[in-house]
Amino acid sequence: MNRMGADLKTRTKDFALAIIRLYSALPKRAEAQVLGHQLLRSGTSVGAHYREAQRAKSDADFISKIEGGLQELEESQYWLELLGESGLVENQQLSSIKKESNELLAIFVSIVNKIKSRGKNAKL
Repeated sequence: MNRMGADLKTRTKDFALAIIRLYSALPKRAEAQVLGHQLLRSGTSVGAHYREAQRAKSDADFISKIEGGLQELEESQYWLELLGESGLVENQQLSSIKKESNELLAIFVSIVNKIKSRGKNAKL
């Protein structure tokens, strides 16, 4: 695995751990737990998709798995927004995890675009 791959493996795992810590700190109110459970599921899936992509059988399979991670990142961002905008969690407490989700999203999009353009260039 190249350096970027190792970094992403670590970053996606660290992102999942941050999600777990956030979930553990949520109020025990029903609405916080429902939103938190959704976030827990989507936020911890990002790294799983990335790791699955490392064993992809083709570029198309790799793209599919990375795009799955993108979907989970988008969903995580939605739950983070709801937690903040509902007042269940202070927005300042969410700023670093939101920043990391945006950075991971940009990296994943870049990876997909690079692989797709590589495939298009090979066909020319």
